[in-house]
Amino acid sequence: MSIVVSKWSVVMGLMLVAIVPVTHQSVNGGTNCATCSVIVALVEQYSEFHNTSIVTTLEKLCSFLPTEIKPLCNLAVKTLGPALIQLIVDGADPDVACHALKFCHTDPGQPTCHSMLPPSAASLNEWQFQQRVDAARQSIIPLLQKSNFKLGVDICDVPGIKEICDWIKKTVANQIPAVDLDKDGFSTYYSLRGTAWRGKDCSDDFNYVYPGVIPKDGDDIMDSNCNGIYGVNLTSKKTYEDELCANYQPRGVAVLGDSVGAHFHLPPQWFDATIISEKAFTNAVMIIENEIDWPMMSTTTGYGTNEWPDVITGPVDSVYLRLRQRNRCNHRDYQNIAANGERSSSVNNIVKTLSRNAQNDRPMVVFYALVGNDVCNGHPDTFDHMTTPAEMYNNTMLTLDYLAKVLPNNSHVVLIGLADGRVLFDNMGPRIHPTSTYWGTFTYGKFYDYMNCLQISPCMGWMNTNQTMRDLTTKRAQELSAVLSSISQTQKGRYSNFDLYYLDNPINQAIKKWVAQGGQAWQLIEPVDGFHDNQMGQAFVAGVIWDDLMAMSPDIFGPVNPNNDQIGNLFGDQGGY
Repeated sequence: MSIVVSKWSVVMGLMLVAIVPVTHQSVNGGTNCATCSVIVALVEQYSEFHNTSIVTTLEKLCSFLPTEIKPLCNLAVKTLGPALIQLIVDGADPDVACHALKFCHTDPGQPTCHSMLPPSAASLNEWQFQQRVDAARQSIIPLLQKSNFKLGVDICDVPGIKEICDWIKKTVANQIPAVDLDKDGFSTYYSLRGTAWRGKDCSDDFNYVYPGVIPKDGDDIMDSNCNGIYGVNLTSKKTYEDELCANYQPRGVAVLGDSVGAHFHLPPQWFDATIISEKAFTNAVMIIENEIDWPMMSTTTGYGTNEWPDVITGPVDSVYLRLRQRNRCNHRDYQNIAANGERSSSVNNIVKTLSRNAQNDRPMVVFYALVGNDVCNGHPDTFDHMTTPAEMYNNTMLTLDYLAKVLPNNSHVVLIGLADGRVLFDNMGPRIHPTSTYWGTFTYGKFYDYMNCLQISPCMGWMNTNQTMRDLTTKRAQELSAVLSSISQTQKGRYSNFDLYYLDNPINQAIKKWVAQGGQAWQLIEPVDGFHDNQMGQAFVAGVIWDDLMAMSPDIFGPVNPNNDQIGNLFGDQGGY
């Protein structure tokens, strides 16, 4: 069934699963149901919007896929395409079609979940709805028998889709660079936790050459710390590292975080039938290899410029870019140690992938930024699965104790409080979700309720039309933030190699700043998942964090290097990224 079954099953599944790992049994078909609903809605809306047949629509959508995936797409089409065409031609809406295929069902004691329906879909009672489903299923059984498709299978077991799902599972399994020949924690490969996430290794042959290391012999012959500065000034007889950098306290920056820190972004161009195009999928493989995250454009470790305007828009600003601008000796010294779904308990594992040596490397500014997963989960009894203040304290202290073993002297650790996620529904609730742009019937409020009905929501507490639940979730978030604030005060003298600081979560401050400039809050929120800050939001947050910390203690970022212009004149782009 073209891109829709192959690529879309994967993408929608990742949207729902990669944000927060599935930790419990979903209901009513879970991600299988959600994926199928998106598939059918996309096909039907594209066909209506462009006035094309369903067959032509499937062919067109499939043609958008990257070359690597098209053969798998064709295999999926052979299996499910005829049945899907028959269902849509017979007038089945997304819910009827997906129940007929048994990707959706209604479990005992659960309500039937309804997705993005076209305006023409009448409101049916449960008996009438089931009658339509039964009739639709009977019409496609002969077609499914010809393709040997068995109703009720997992969508990732469908031929063609299975291979893509397997590839993605392997792709997102790494939390360290997949290509790292010398095993120093840095890579020369872009994605798969490579240079998009950490500064580029300037030699993958020697494990003593990597970003952030104290220069070997002043880098008189080679660039051991990969900042592009090396050699000897023949006039002064000093190495350039000693002359241009030594007195200005170079340092790196890292973030320990979740999907916000990693900058999760699903292109709306993949879901919106009115704007989907081949151009939107040009870099699909790279996007998936980066776990649908954009660390190279994130608040903490973003660098360079936006090279993908067809799928992500907005300026790039980050703590790293500002730190490098302050001192060009910091070039390439960044690490994004964040992953979708991380919370305070799991960060104790991912922190061990931070590549820093207390004796051999330069200091770091580390941001401990867990925006919401300690209060976010998809459980129907969501409050029972939130992190307690006592657990938050213990988890955070374990992470800090580990950092005490690996961070060099004169480092800094900044604890970031949790967000107030009520901003999501307050500003997104009545707006139309991209999966229903043409029909105009599926609001974010309905989107949130649909995921909650399937029990696959990344955040039952905030992505909810129930205001009381949203308020109680914020109350717990504030309690956990208070724990972090207290740690920053009471544990200041505990660690000899780094200072501790605390900042309230900056997203609400960034939104206020944006609105004061004439913008609207929803413009800073991701359009597909309705859960994260988007590229504009990430850039605004970078400015808020920088300004707050500069006001609190400019020593965190070190002095301005007066040799920056000279470094630029001598070494140009310093090897780029």
